[in-house]
Amino acid sequence: MEELTFFSYPSCTSCRKTKKWLVSNSVKFNERHLFKDTPSQKELLEILTLTTEGVDELLATRGETFKNLKLDVEDLSLSEVINLVIKEPKLLRRPILTDGKKLIVGFNPDALKKIAK
Repeated sequence: MEELTFFSYPSCTSCRKTKKWLVSNSVKFNERHLFKDTPSQKELLEILTLTTEGVDELLATRGETFKNLKLDVEDLSLSEVINLVIKEPKLLRRPILTDGKKLIVGFNPDALKKIAK
């Protein structure tokens, strides 16, 4: 398995649950603070290729940061969305886990079992 990258935020409940699951199941991972070490444009494009719902799968549309933008993501180009996320990483759902082949967004024990194999 490629190295698992775990984009997280320490005060996020789903991130803490996911980290606890990974540690208790002896899964090796490289943890990156989502806001201090935001995914690059290239990394975000790679992550997007693994989604089934595209940008909608990654955006925290119910979050205050998103609501305060008062804009329709559908009106933006992909590069505009990516640049916006890099500028405002709080727009991303958390956690994000990827090994380069699979992607998990949010705490999902069933998906974690599959990625941990």
